[in-house]
Amino acid sequence: MKIIILGAGQVGASLATVLSQETRNSVTVVDTQTAALLRLQERLDIRTVEGLGAQPSVLAAAGAADADVLIAVTSSDETNMLACEVAWTLHRTPTKIARIRATDFLDHPALFDNNAIAVDYMISPERLIKEYIARLMEYPDALQVRDFAGGKLRLVGMRADADGALVGRPIHTLSALLPDVEARVAAIFRKDTALHPDGATVIEADDEVFFLAKSDDIRKVMSVMRRLDRPYRRILIAGGGNIGGGLAQALESRFQVKLISNNAEKSRKLSAELDRTIVLTGSATDSELLIEENIEDMDVFLALTNDDEDNILAAMLAKKLGARKVMCIVNRSEYVDLIHMGSIDIALSPHNITIGSMISRLRRGDVVSVHSLRRGAAEAMEIIARGDATTSQVVGRRVDDLKLPPGTTIGALMREGEVLIAHHDSVIETDDHVILFLTDKRYVRDIEQLFTVRFGFF
Repeated sequence: MKIIILGAGQVGASLATVLSQETRNSVTVVDTQTAALLRLQERLDIRTVEGLGAQPSVLAAAGAADADVLIAVTSSDETNMLACEVAWTLHRTPTKIARIRATDFLDHPALFDNNAIAVDYMISPERLIKEYIARLMEYPDALQVRDFAGGKLRLVGMRADADGALVGRPIHTLSALLPDVEARVAAIFRKDTALHPDGATVIEADDEVFFLAKSDDIRKVMSVMRRLDRPYRRILIAGGGNIGGGLAQALESRFQVKLISNNAEKSRKLSAELDRTIVLTGSATDSELLIEENIEDMDVFLALTNDDEDNILAAMLAKKLGARKVMCIVNRSEYVDLIHMGSIDIALSPHNITIGSMISRLRRGDVVSVHSLRRGAAEAMEIIARGDATTSQVVGRRVDDLKLPPGTTIGALMREGEVLIAHHDSVIETDDHVILFLTDKRYVRDIEQLFTVRFGFF
């Protein structure tokens, strides 16, 4: 697949890294910054073109004439939209993806069509991260929460604790502990080593456990992994941008929310827009301000500014001053790795979340959704099984008969709108949505090939 990426920033660079690792892809990155392109060329096997990606001559130099996909992720919504329009008008590029931040555009999807603004898929990092954080607020003990099957099924990652009823016991005893609940432990990470669990696997304290269950059953399963924390009530948000302000608006009807912005004008605007949120002007790294606002009583402190260093410092300070749980947005991957060894509870990576949404549009076969997990090392995906017993390697076969790549678990199926937790003897039928967990994302292509329908089905 020939892919052109416009923009060599955090999202563009991360996309180039992921997509260039898949051998079938030929990746070209376009940017106006020579230094950014050189950094990518030093570590990736890609082409680069310097210039403004919306210009016809630059797109032509990047190979738009025979490109399969254009991904426009520059910092400008207008540039991204125009580039997609130019690529369609001049080259009929089949798939065009644009990162769009302004809610004014996002709220008018009818604008985006090959007969209007030629964007096939819109990606909004701000909207995706807001939705993700809002899900985390529902589960105080979760490290990660991902939706599948239209929200009917969730994959949750959490840390097991010694006081959990299932801890120290084999996984097969889960059915005795929760006889009315079906769940599947998809993976266990023990001291950063991935384990492929079966019924005899014993969960230990401090294991990072990923499990699949129906959304209504999530709390019950979490309760046997550890004693559950009380629900969140008080939330303090640092950052009044699109993410912080939008999140406050989404949460203020259910939680007591305070928001700190270091921009007085933005504070006034947010005060007028938000109904119940208390908006403050100041710096989230100001310990006196945090103490004044009773940081020790806060259930969650969220550092959501555009500055990684400020977010990290503010979150560490809030934790030191007594906040129950602290989370922060971090764009630089090297910072994310450091945070997981420190006092910050959860590092939020907007570009990882964005990349998962984009990649689901590019994967072969009927891939419905893709989620990057554990800082990009693992992956969860929802893929549709097609064909029949003669044209498919999965349809009509039991789960334990499939030749799955190492570290791959089939966790659940969605059949005609009903969620079925997968067992070793579950038989996959055509049109089933299959939810898989891969502890090593290098095997994604093997999964795609496994689900590819052979010639003759259509």
